[in-house]
Amino acid sequence: MYSHKQIAWAILLLMTWIFSFTLLAVYLLGPITGLLLFAGFVLLVAFFFHGMTVIVRDNNIKWGFAFGWFGQTLSLSEIVSYQAVTNSWRHGIGLRISHDGFVYSAHGFKAVELVLQDDTKIRIGTNDQEGLIAALDKQKNSAQ
Repeated sequence: MYSHKQIAWAILLLMTWIFSFTLLAVYLLGPITGLLLFAGFVLLVAFFFHGMTVIVRDNNIKWGFAFGWFGQTLSLSEIVSYQAVTNSWRHGIGLRISHDGFVYSAHGFKAVELVLQDDTKIRIGTNDQEGLIAALDKQKNSAQ
């Protein structure tokens, strides 16, 4: 079994920056309901997107933010190929649909691209490309 969690430093830094200005506004303007709701929303985003976990086991790959939410589970039999790739700044962070498929990324530019049977491409951001590919190889080989 392979399990790896990557902390979303960029997301946490951005949410902290926004939250600090929201607190400053609350201090200067008083506890306005809209500001307090916005501060709560920022905290929820930081909580749900604080990191992304990738798990490979039982001939499945599962990834998602926070507690496995906002992700996906695939059977390895659905995957035609996979390879280590480097995302560009256009791929961004978080959940995205990009010019070359779906992107799930917590931080950084390294990723593993999965190509599915229907030619869908999914890029899973990771700071452990070698470990993820080795886990996929091991699961694929054990399934054969």
